[in-house]
Amino acid sequence: MNTKDMLPLTEAFYYILVSLYASSSHGYGMMQDVERMSEGRVKIGAGTLYTALNNLMKKGLIIPSNEVETDSRRKTYSITPLGKQVVMAEMERMEELLCNGRKITQFREEECT
Repeated sequence: MNTKDMLPLTEAFYYILVSLYASSSHGYGMMQDVERMSEGRVKIGAGTLYTALNNLMKKGLIIPSNEVETDSRRKTYSITPLGKQVVMAEMERMEELLCNGRKITQFREEECT
């Protein structure tokens, strides 16, 4: 499957994948990362998070991590190479949207690349 066939990502999926891009994390850590990255605008509840994690695993975008947590109840997750490709494709898609909107509305003087 082509990575672009997996787009667009929901905002929750996007932020979860971005939060895992640099390092593995557990659910609560992801929830905190998403809230911090979005400056409090996006808050993912536990039910939404675990539904999203299951969907992302089914799509092959994340996997359970082998990292050992100090709290054995916490499951950690890692992004897959495919997950990283999908994040990059989504960022390109969003940049195109933003660039086209700026061209039309003349929101900013800078040229898009």
